[in-house]
Amino acid sequence: MTVETVTPKRRFRSRPRGRELPPVALASLRQLLGDERSDPGLRRRDLLIEHLHALQDAHGHLSLVNLRALAAYMNLPMAAVYETATFYAHFDVVHDDQSPPPAVTVRVCDSLSCQLAGAATLKAQLAAGVDPQAVRVLRAPCMGRCETAPVVEVGHHHVLFATAEGVEAVVDTGHFHPEAIVWQRLADYRGEGGHGLLADCRAGRITVEALMAMLETANLRGLGGAGFPTFKKWRSVRQERGPRYCAINADEGEPGTFKDRYYLERSPHRFLEGALVSAWAVEACALYIYLRDEYPGLHRVLHEAIGELEAADLVPPGYIVLRRGAGAYICGEESAMIESLEGKPGKPRHRPPFVAQQGLFGQPTLVNNVETVTWIPLIWEKGADWFAGQGRHGRQGLRSFSLSGRVRRPGVHLVPAGITLNELVEEHGGGMAQGHRLAGYLPGGASGGILPASKADIPLDFDTLQEHGCFIGSAAIIVLSDQDDLRAVATNLLAFFADESCGQCTPCRVGTEKMLTLLERDEWRVEELERLSRVMMDASICGLGQAAPNPVLGLLKDFRGELAGQNVIVKG
Repeated sequence: MTVETVTPKRRFRSRPRGRELPPVALASLRQLLGDERSDPGLRRRDLLIEHLHALQDAHGHLSLVNLRALAAYMNLPMAAVYETATFYAHFDVVHDDQSPPPAVTVRVCDSLSCQLAGAATLKAQLAAGVDPQAVRVLRAPCMGRCETAPVVEVGHHHVLFATAEGVEAVVDTGHFHPEAIVWQRLADYRGEGGHGLLADCRAGRITVEALMAMLETANLRGLGGAGFPTFKKWRSVRQERGPRYCAINADEGEPGTFKDRYYLERSPHRFLEGALVSAWAVEACALYIYLRDEYPGLHRVLHEAIGELEAADLVPPGYIVLRRGAGAYICGEESAMIESLEGKPGKPRHRPPFVAQQGLFGQPTLVNNVETVTWIPLIWEKGADWFAGQGRHGRQGLRSFSLSGRVRRPGVHLVPAGITLNELVEEHGGGMAQGHRLAGYLPGGASGGILPASKADIPLDFDTLQEHGCFIGSAAIIVLSDQDDLRAVATNLLAFFADESCGQCTPCRVGTEKMLTLLERDEWRVEELERLSRVMMDASICGLGQAAPNPVLGLLKDFRGELAGQNVIVKG
């Protein structure tokens, strides 16, 4: 008997493993973004967040099908696309077993200034007054409009001095009062002598050395928080081998800060001239502007202003790159901003190397704040001595304070450096709000600490507050009164830090959550809070975790009597 040996047929997989991508999804994506097959530049990794914005704007959310299509479109791993999309608060990722969000999203700002103005009550009223199937009501961090608290965003439109009735009317009618930004156009700016400094720099009539000497004499420092001398930052970037980049940080997310918005709304071309002069000084091959997503009106203004510069042949098309943040406070940190500009989650880098050595795309990068570069043309016009001679109480220069909280006239106030809180409130803020008495203040936003009313005569400037456990940062002043609940203030600030931590390092990720839990108790144990603070300050990668304990330490140092009067038991 013959036994036949049968060789089994090999079977080949007819399709790749994983979920199959519907061809229509990729076709739809190409219709929205352009065809990457004919324009490979559309696949650049640094465009990922811009593409995610385009999808979010078009559909109101990000489905997994569209994320898979985007991964194929950009030739990126799905994990990289998903990680970036879920990192940022303004992207709504919808999984296959979930329903898309309602057509209308209402975001209620719950930063400290808005909380003092009744944001929590407003959010509860709105949640109870709308149809949850058609409208969702969410909390949101600072929107940079603290002078008009409480602030609500409906879709991508802001409602200032919001009331429940006013917001519900906007939702019901769909009618918005358009954001009226009256800004100086290029022709008017040039008619007043604008762009003269840039022209002189490019023509060789002004040298970089002369400009840096002027900035040194004026003592112009970084006005985004760190206060590093501007001329030293220029010098450190210039000494690195090119190509070099220049990036402007317009992502002011510190609660209580809105000064950069103030200047961009009024003088975009003065800002752009200062930015272009900065880029010229370091011979940057491109100028990037990273603008927070909470400023949609400013995105339109800057887009038009850049178009005016290109039409006037003042910059080559594409030299200025305007990029949109996506709702992440951590991207105010310069290396996190660089990561975001590269299309990645905004997680701070370990240093060294510093961004001046290896920044955007691995090249030396000059990072400056909006207000810092806005001052450059004006200081050149009026002279370094004019700027340096403006101080008070032995200080030098001018400072733009974002003033909010319990004052009659909140807003941006340009005043001499070294002014005291008492002088600022009385001379520029219109005094305390009716029926309120000064109890304390935050001199530098959420991260700058808290000082009591007894220390309201300290000159407000760089290097004057450190001995009191505080710093001026971006000069965001939030004024507290005798009617404010200090535990609610502390928990508001720590909840903000816990929510905004990027999660990269354990001391910050776990420390902020732990400290918030400790503050919610009726009994505050000083030794436990101070020990946790030391760990966070010593071991966190960046300034978020390092500065998060500052307001708590300030309360423990200067407000124990007030805390006891508000039924908080402080032990130790």
